[in-house]
Amino acid sequence: MARKAAIIGGGVIGGGWTARFLLNGWDVAVFDPDPEAERKINEVLANARAALPALSDVPMPAEGRLSFAGTMAEAVEGAEYVQESVSERIELKHKVYAQLQQSNPGVLIGSSTSGFKASDLQKGSPAPENIIVAHPFNPVYLLPLSEISGSPTNPPEVVERTVQIMKDIGMFPLVLRKEIDAFIGNRFLEAVWREALWMLVDGVATTAEIDDAIRMGFGLRWGQMGLFETYRVAGGEAGMRHFMAQFGPALKWPWTKLMDVPEFNDALVDLVAEQSDAQSGHHTIRELERIRDQNLVGFLRSLKDRNWGAGKVLREHDERRREAFHAGELAGTPLKMAELQVLPSWIDYNGHMTESRYLFCASEVADAFLRLIGADMDYVAGGHSYYTAESLVRHLGEAKLGDRLTGTLQVIKADEKRLHHFITLRRGDEVVATVEQMCLHVDMKAGKACAAAPEVLARLMPIAAAHEGLPAPEGLGRFVGQRRV
Repeated sequence: MARKAAIIGGGVIGGGWTARFLLNGWDVAVFDPDPEAERKINEVLANARAALPALSDVPMPAEGRLSFAGTMAEAVEGAEYVQESVSERIELKHKVYAQLQQSNPGVLIGSSTSGFKASDLQKGSPAPENIIVAHPFNPVYLLPLSEISGSPTNPPEVVERTVQIMKDIGMFPLVLRKEIDAFIGNRFLEAVWREALWMLVDGVATTAEIDDAIRMGFGLRWGQMGLFETYRVAGGEAGMRHFMAQFGPALKWPWTKLMDVPEFNDALVDLVAEQSDAQSGHHTIRELERIRDQNLVGFLRSLKDRNWGAGKVLREHDERRREAFHAGELAGTPLKMAELQVLPSWIDYNGHMTESRYLFCASEVADAFLRLIGADMDYVAGGHSYYTAESLVRHLGEAKLGDRLTGTLQVIKADEKRLHHFITLRRGDEVVATVEQMCLHVDMKAGKACAAAPEVLARLMPIAAAHEGLPAPEGLGRFVGQRRV
């Protein structure tokens, strides 16, 4: 039975949470009195479906069931977890919690609040221990950070349960050591935002120039090393102490206006809005979201390849899901090893997926299978690996931008040194390509074939035995130029 989450408030953040839970296999009930909520959330979901699967090297779980509830009581019925994402008005949040806890007294409620402390949210609640902060960053379905902030009223098991739920949907739960207004991320962003507004008001820079300074420079460093690690590198071989000694005195220089705020008036609003329109007004919001998502997917995939920063979170989420996905799947059918999406960089001049990407997709399928049997990167680091000796790719259909492809693998034959398998790439029920491969297990130092480790064979051979009874896949054993029967 699928787990259920209730989303209260279907705006940008609520829609992101809906997508994050739904695409990780949870049933989701949404309550939002806005008559446009269903349309808005489905548009966010369309973007999420195009982006989140591209970060996964394990097939995504079956999508949960989405429903739109007419009341909060209906939404929270049977829910394991509630994510509240209503407007930042404390009295409204208190009213929402009262209704939720009346309808489902023991339910765990996480708030997406940008600044209220958990102790503020809990005031007047009959069960304050079940209300906690779980503050995300937009887009929620791609960015993993969730700041978890409780109060002394929250017992450790509530914090731990919240942390586990966040991990279950691929988030990175960062538990705050102390309660603090606006938490960690927003306090940092607020400082940058204030300084940016002063530069606008003083005519130092435009919105476009400020954004360029971030995305062309330090923003790229922050995305993979953060602040302190970046400055540690800046200190050179002498490290952080040298950096502090060199740049520490600048703390006393009047470089910033962080203790002062520009007056919030119509002139400031017009200044920001007009420059922002000039900078980005030629794109719709949905277009900007898709551009953002595609860039984030590329960045996050690069970090994932290097097992660094947010990419490490993605890898760990894959590993948690991998064994569960393949449990009990050894017999009766080829193994579904990967679900992939055709990305813009995969397309050739004809608008179709280019030839090299078919083999790339097959490699993703084969790599997922090798990880399943224990021949992963740790195994390679130990000096052994499976090398591809032969491949035959058959192009049977045309994959286009945005197509979702499923890759399955059937073991044809395996022994101590050899692995013969057949990979099929499908779009729905249509076969778009097959790849037949012969792999040899190699001692990398000696440069020759050798028997695989017993623990690898212990996983591989039962799969090979289970696949012996499967029908031979169409196209098995073909060679280039052979006529079709």
